[in-house]
Amino acid sequence: MILAASAEMLYLELPFVERVERIAARGLHVEIWNWSTKDIDALASCGATFSSMTGYLDGNLTEPAGIERLLSTASESLLVAEALDCPRLNLHGTGLDGNGLPVRPVEVVTPAMWLTAVQTLRSIAALGEQAGRVFTLENLNLAVDHPGTPFAKASDTRALVRAVDSPYLKMNLDLYHAQIGEGNLIALLEDSLPYIGEIQVADVPGRCEPGTGEINFPAIAAALRRIGYTGIVGLEGWASGDPDSALDAFVSAFEM
Repeated sequence: MILAASAEMLYLELPFVERVERIAARGLHVEIWNWSTKDIDALASCGATFSSMTGYLDGNLTEPAGIERLLSTASESLLVAEALDCPRLNLHGTGLDGNGLPVRPVEVVTPAMWLTAVQTLRSIAALGEQAGRVFTLENLNLAVDHPGTPFAKASDTRALVRAVDSPYLKMNLDLYHAQIGEGNLIALLEDSLPYIGEIQVADVPGRCEPGTGEINFPAIAAALRRIGYTGIVGLEGWASGDPDSALDAFVSAFEM
């Protein structure tokens, strides 16, 4: 497994490029969110290896204007991914605001919305194929962080990825969100393995590093080794205290 960490949630007292450099100095890959607020030239020259970045600025999977905006900003994101040599670009079921809430919340996802979402994601996968990069569709939780987000559960993102059936669209399986929304994480990993492009982790409750909550991360790590997962595991969580100690706990949970 290859380990990464989000510069959006660690070393918050530092300027952003310094956060990236601190994570990279630990030998970890680096993940970022909204690229439009970043100094891309500085990030590209800082020596870090980027594993994931946000793959759109706004839009959604189901409404004509939202689809147009999603595809347009996905194309813009691919240009930034090329500058950063970032292989994966992350998506959600709809655009989120600065607080993680859906810009256009949805109470009921209809069958027509499912069919439209599949067609939109096929277009996204085609963009990824042209650029040689993979888009990942992240599951979220509705109960705590992202109420009203359509296609939020891991079972939803897996169904969409499976329906598109492209190597350029995969799941970003976030175990923090899945623990809140679905549980049964080891079975979820086993069932989702063919569709996973990345795994993200943080403990529950609190969204901090492994060992601060209820998830049995040694069992998760053992299951990943047993099923042969060799991809990215990214810490997308806050440090409960010292960021270096949080990264120590994360690395300890997943290293052989």
